[in-house]
Amino acid sequence: MLAIGGAIGTGLFVASGSSISTAGPGGALLAYVIVGIMVYFVMTGLGEMATFLPVAGSFETYASRFVDESFGFALGWNYWFNWAVTLPAELSAGALVMKYWFPHSPSILWSGIFLLILLLLNIISVKGYGEGEYWFASIKVATILIFIVMGLLMIVGILGGHSVGFTHFNTGGSPFHGGATAIFSTVLVAGFAFQGTEVIGLAAGESENPAKTIPKAIHQVFWRILIFYILAIFVIGMLIPYTDPNLLKTGVNNIAISPFTLVFKRAGFAFAAAVMNAIILTAVLSAGNSAVYASSRMLFALSRQGKAPKFLGKVNRRGVPVYALFVTLALGLVSFSSSLFGNGIVYTWMVNASGLSGFIAWLGISICHYRFRQAYLAQGRDLSDLKYKAKWYPFGTILAFVLCLVVVVGQDYSGFTGGHIDWHSVVATYIGIPLFVILWLGYKFIKKTKVVPLQQCDLESLQ
Repeated sequence: MLAIGGAIGTGLFVASGSSISTAGPGGALLAYVIVGIMVYFVMTGLGEMATFLPVAGSFETYASRFVDESFGFALGWNYWFNWAVTLPAELSAGALVMKYWFPHSPSILWSGIFLLILLLLNIISVKGYGEGEYWFASIKVATILIFIVMGLLMIVGILGGHSVGFTHFNTGGSPFHGGATAIFSTVLVAGFAFQGTEVIGLAAGESENPAKTIPKAIHQVFWRILIFYILAIFVIGMLIPYTDPNLLKTGVNNIAISPFTLVFKRAGFAFAAAVMNAIILTAVLSAGNSAVYASSRMLFALSRQGKAPKFLGKVNRRGVPVYALFVTLALGLVSFSSSLFGNGIVYTWMVNASGLSGFIAWLGISICHYRFRQAYLAQGRDLSDLKYKAKWYPFGTILAFVLCLVVVVGQDYSGFTGGHIDWHSVVATYIGIPLFVILWLGYKFIKKTKVVPLQQCDLESLQ
């Protein structure tokens, strides 16, 4: 359920409308297919490593062992910061959702309640996090399945009174709109929508039987991309023309015209907005739950590797890294508080700095997997002994790396067009890259680390 629910959130429920409006239904489908392929190969590579070495630090540990200790240091802190800053963003989104029912209530009240819920889910035991994610994912999955079935019935005319067919899908004579530029900008949106899938790699270290469960979870990646994203976007594109002005207005603070809400209303579901509001709230809480889990486990792993203060590596009697958990929540509170004062400039820059972190993590995973397989063979090991092998190696790993790199470099391509460079936009977008490089080269300079020779890569230790 972690694998199925990991990539389903506001990116699908909310942002899919603007994606279709930007590139047309055909362009949006193509963009999500491209990103889906990229994510699939990233995940199969991570799955191969996580099945063979199920450690709590996951790709931070792999980067230190198979590439360079300084690379692992930068990748780990980059990923921790990404999720730690994502947490207050989700708290803010949750407060906006609640204002649908309680428009005059203070945002900080709901954010505080949600933070307390996430703390309780994560501090009791790892089962608390898992149980919370299980139910959050169940609600999201049930919603999308109902949406797809109902949408297909509307398309063929069984529901809604008349057949829609491809009338809206080919609005303007073509399902594509805006050309290659529009498709590329939608690829960027789709990339953010899929972030979070790599969390199951972190969970491998606390899984009961990772050799069995991780490969099964990785296989789910392909099916959730195919069924949930592709079919859902297809249904929206068939039922709502991309020229519909409502698709441009979708957002967490405008639930009433989420593309899902629009379709449910056309099917005669009177309470569509209220129901979708509740479902989007579960998606927001799910993302916040993942943020708390992923960031605390990464901080714990960094401590155990000697790359963070030692006390952060301590666990309570239930195996929960409580100090890492509290430090993560503290940063979340600080960054959330910064959004409440002045014009929120500090918070905005923190969010911008974390924007590329997920893609950098995927780049790092691809590099780690390539080096892992090279080291595995260099040390004379038999590939048939691997319980799970990544698909289409090395093509899949190299393709994932190239696509990730293109997405990272092209994050703000519009800032370089239009006759002049918009330096404010460019700096705000790409600030995460120099921060990563500073961490990487700074640690390398101080610790004098070198790239680990393939023959010396540690393929044994689970600590």
